[in-house]
Amino acid sequence: MTRSDMERVQTYLRGLLGSDRIRVVPPAKPGLTVEVAVNDEVVGTLYEDREDGELSYAVHLTILEEDLPPAPKVAPATPVAKPRRTR
Repeated sequence: MTRSDMERVQTYLRGLLGSDRIRVVPPAKPGLTVEVAVNDEVVGTLYEDREDGELSYAVHLTILEEDLPPAPKVAPATPVAKPRRTR
C-alpha cells in the first residue's frame, strides 16, 4: 500500500467518523501491517484488497476485554409460571 493510499484512507476515515484523532500509521518496515490508531493507541489494522480489477480497503478493529467498561450487573430472570390447563 502506498503512502498516498494510506493518506486517502485516513482522510476518508476522519471524515466518516468525524475525528482528526484517527491516524493511519505506515509500517516500520516493508511487509509489516499498516495500523489504525486513535491518538497514540493502535485500535486495528488496515488491509488492501485487489480482486477482479477492483480495489478496496478493510479495517479490522481489535477490542480487548480489559479495555471495556465493566459489564452491568443483571438480576437473575424470574421464571414465568405456565398457565394451567383447564378441562
